[in-house]
Amino acid sequence: MKQSAYIVGTGIISAIGMNTASCLASLVNKTPGIDKARFLQTHWQDELPVAEVKFSNEDLAKMADVDQQWPRTALLSMIAAKEAWLPFQETAKGLRTGFFSANTVGGMDLTEQFYPEYLKDNNTGENAMFVNHECGAITELVAEALDIHDFVTTISTACSSSANSIMMAAQMIGNGMLDIAIAGGADCLSKFTLNGFNTLMILDKQPCQPFDQNRRGLNLGEGAGYVVLMSEKAMQQCNAKAICTLSGYANANDAYHQTASSPDGIGNKLAMQGAMKIAGIEAKDISYINLHGTGTANNDSSEGKAIEQIFGSNIPMASSTKAYTGHTLGAAAGVEAVFSVLSIRDGIVYPNLRFETPMEDISWQPVTELKTGQDIQHVLSNSFGFGGNCSSLVFSKC
Repeated sequence: MKQSAYIVGTGIISAIGMNTASCLASLVNKTPGIDKARFLQTHWQDELPVAEVKFSNEDLAKMADVDQQWPRTALLSMIAAKEAWLPFQETAKGLRTGFFSANTVGGMDLTEQFYPEYLKDNNTGENAMFVNHECGAITELVAEALDIHDFVTTISTACSSSANSIMMAAQMIGNGMLDIAIAGGADCLSKFTLNGFNTLMILDKQPCQPFDQNRRGLNLGEGAGYVVLMSEKAMQQCNAKAICTLSGYANANDAYHQTASSPDGIGNKLAMQGAMKIAGIEAKDISYINLHGTGTANNDSSEGKAIEQIFGSNIPMASSTKAYTGHTLGAAAGVEAVFSVLSIRDGIVYPNLRFETPMEDISWQPVTELKTGQDIQHVLSNSFGFGGNCSSLVFSKC
């Protein structure tokens, strides 16, 4: 029989806060983090709002207590992972610990700064701005700094990346391969991603409006989010208290299009159904859905239709928190995993900001006001990415 993976801690940094407490305060107070870019130097500075972490690389390096030459993704990852892991680091000695970290941008921010100089003089040498370009380097930098060596891996499956890292962590704990896992992901803003998404014509020139009939697209964001998962044995040794369990998870792929979901939400539906099946629950048991909800026409329509097919006329409370944090790409499911865990812990459901007009092709609407004092038993968190990579996680009250 597989053992449960208990979630005992969280760590996060995003455009709405530098840790779990400040991010939660912003969610409760309906304070979004979407504005003009301050640190990302881009041609689109005045046209395309982003959800940027409000600190320079130098500031982040001081917070993380690491080298200022680290890529921004690694700095964000270190800050969030450190918050999650430090309360247990000393008591976890002797336990098998893994670090599962997702990202899609890698060290691209420094590579972009390096490239113009390379064009002038292609004698690259051992340039520190370039050596940590690949996604795996980000994970290795942070794992080494946290002194985690039992198992370290990087997952990059577009917007579902962090969901898949959390899923893999739970599977390894469940099968007795690890005692503890820090799992989630990080991504920073870069010119490459901003320009790429702009080329796809899916960026909003205003703060985004997920699940609104008049939605225009998404806002890119940056950040990092991690959860600490433990076996019962590890919890006893670390004197840790479970907040909830990761009871269900699933990954599916509708193979419809490189960047679009199928119009009927086939992959979305398969992922949600698969996660609930592993959790051993039915649709009626879900208390809250943290929607993928990017604010693009295709995404919200396909996710909305898939939810209708599963839940019928009994749609649970649902909202997208990307109206606060922007779409943080590889970090999104990690950030939203933290929000899902806090929803269970504190009995709250977050409002879907800037919702004005119900969508015409679905019959339900997201929650628009903060809900407190709720008995949140099971949260379904959705992450549906490019290439048809669809993942869903179920977090359940212990």
